[in-house]
Amino acid sequence: MITVHGIPNCDTVKKARTWLAEHGVEHHFHDFKKQGVPEAALDRWLAAAGWDTVINRKGTTWRQLDEATRTGVKDAASARAVALANPSVIKRPVVQWADGAITVGFDATAWQQRL
Repeated sequence: MITVHGIPNCDTVKKARTWLAEHGVEHHFHDFKKQGVPEAALDRWLAAAGWDTVINRKGTTWRQLDEATRTGVKDAASARAVALANPSVIKRPVVQWADGAITVGFDATAWQQRL
Protein backbone atom coordinates (compact mmCIF):
# COMPACT_ATOMS: atom_id res chain seq x y z
CA MET A 1 0.00 0.00 0.00
CA ILE A 2 1.17 3.50 -0.82
CA THR A 3 1.09 6.06 1.98
CA VAL A 4 0.87 9.75 1.19
CA HIS A 5 1.93 11.98 4.09
CA GLY A 6 0.96 15.62 4.17
CA ILE A 7 -1.65 18.21 4.97
CA PRO A 8 -5.05 17.96 3.27
CA ASN A 9 -5.34 21.66 2.36
CA CYS A 10 -1.88 21.79 0.72
CA ASP A 11 -2.29 22.41 -3.03
CA THR A 12 0.55 20.04 -3.93
CA VAL A 13 -0.91 17.28 -1.77
CA LYS A 14 -4.30 17.83 -3.42
CA LYS A 15 -2.72 17.54 -6.88
CA ALA A 16 -0.84 14.40 -5.88
CA ARG A 17 -3.90 12.70 -4.41
CA THR A 18 -6.01 13.66 -7.44
CA TRP A 19 -3.33 12.29 -9.75
CA LEU A 20 -3.25 8.98 -7.85
CA ALA A 21 -7.05 8.73 -7.96
CA GLU A 22 -7.14 9.50 -11.69
CA HIS A 23 -4.61 6.73 -12.27
CA GLY A 24 -6.54 4.25 -10.15
CA VAL A 25 -3.82 4.00 -7.51
CA GLU A 26 -5.11 3.15 -4.07
CA HIS A 27 -3.34 4.90 -1.24
CA HIS A 28 -3.60 5.71 2.43
CA PHE A 29 -3.41 9.36 3.49
CA HIS A 30 -1.60 10.30 6.68
CA ASP A 31 -2.57 13.80 7.86
CA PHE A 32 0.28 15.55 9.71
CA LYS A 33 -2.14 17.95 11.37
CA LYS A 34 -4.43 15.30 12.83
CA GLN A 35 -2.11 12.32 13.23
CA GLY A 36 1.23 14.00 13.78
CA VAL A 37 4.52 13.17 12.13
CA PRO A 38 5.47 9.53 12.66
CA GLU A 39 8.97 9.73 14.14
CA ALA A 40 10.24 6.44 12.71
CA ALA A 41 8.96 7.42 9.26
CA LEU A 42 10.61 10.85 9.54
CA ASP A 43 13.91 9.11 10.30
CA ARG A 44 13.49 7.00 7.12
CA TRP A 45 12.67 10.08 5.04
CA LEU A 46 15.72 11.95 6.30
CA ALA A 47 17.94 8.94 5.60
CA ALA A 48 16.47 8.26 2.15
CA ALA A 49 16.02 11.77 0.77
CA GLY A 50 18.31 13.89 2.94
CA TRP A 51 17.31 16.62 5.36
CA ASP A 52 17.80 19.37 2.78
CA THR A 53 15.15 17.74 0.57
CA VAL A 54 12.69 16.92 3.36
CA ILE A 55 12.76 20.39 4.90
CA ASN A 56 10.99 23.02 2.80
CA ARG A 57 13.14 26.11 3.27
CA LYS A 58 11.07 28.12 0.78
CA GLY A 59 7.71 27.80 2.51
CA THR A 60 5.79 30.10 4.80
CA THR A 61 6.36 27.97 7.89
CA TRP A 62 10.14 28.07 7.43
CA ARG A 63 10.11 31.84 6.93
CA GLN A 64 8.04 32.28 10.10
CA LEU A 65 10.59 30.43 12.25
CA ASP A 66 12.91 32.63 14.24
CA GLU A 67 16.39 33.22 12.83
CA ALA A 68 18.10 31.12 15.51
CA THR A 69 15.94 28.11 14.67
CA ARG A 70 16.54 28.46 10.92
CA THR A 71 20.30 28.84 11.27
CA GLY A 72 20.37 25.96 13.74
CA VAL A 73 19.22 23.47 11.09
CA LYS A 74 22.52 22.08 9.85
CA ASP A 75 22.09 18.31 9.79
CA ALA A 76 19.52 15.53 9.98
CA ALA A 77 19.27 15.67 13.79
CA SER A 78 18.52 19.40 13.91
CA ALA A 79 16.15 19.12 10.92
CA ARG A 80 14.33 16.26 12.69
CA ALA A 81 13.75 18.36 15.80
CA VAL A 82 12.36 21.29 13.79
CA ALA A 83 10.14 19.00 11.68
CA LEU A 84 8.65 17.33 14.75
CA ALA A 85 7.92 20.70 16.35
CA ASN A 86 6.67 22.26 13.08
CA PRO A 87 5.23 19.57 10.75
CA SER A 88 4.32 22.15 8.10
CA VAL A 89 8.02 22.70 7.43
CA ILE A 90 8.18 19.24 5.78
CA LYS A 91 8.04 19.41 2.00
CA ARG A 92 4.88 17.72 0.80
CA PRO A 93 3.80 15.19 -0.05
CA VAL A 94 6.15 12.58 1.30
CA VAL A 95 5.20 9.26 -0.27
CA GLN A 96 6.20 5.81 0.87
CA TRP A 97 5.67 3.60 -2.14
CA ALA A 98 4.66 -0.06 -1.95
CA ASP A 99 8.27 -1.10 -2.61
CA GLY A 100 9.47 0.96 0.36
CA ALA A 101 10.96 3.79 -1.72
CA ILE A 102 10.48 7.35 -0.48
CA THR A 103 9.77 10.39 -2.66
CA VAL A 104 9.34 13.99 -1.57
CA GLY A 105 7.18 16.40 -3.55
CA PHE A 106 4.96 15.72 -6.54
CA ASP A 107 6.37 14.99 -9.99
CA ALA A 108 3.79 13.45 -12.34
CA THR A 109 6.43 12.23 -14.81
CA ALA A 110 8.47 10.48 -12.12
CA TRP A 111 5.34 9.02 -10.56
CA GLN A 112 4.16 7.70 -13.94
CA GLN A 113 7.49 5.90 -14.33
CA ARG A 114 7.04 4.33 -10.86
CA LEU A 115 3.75 2.81 -12.00
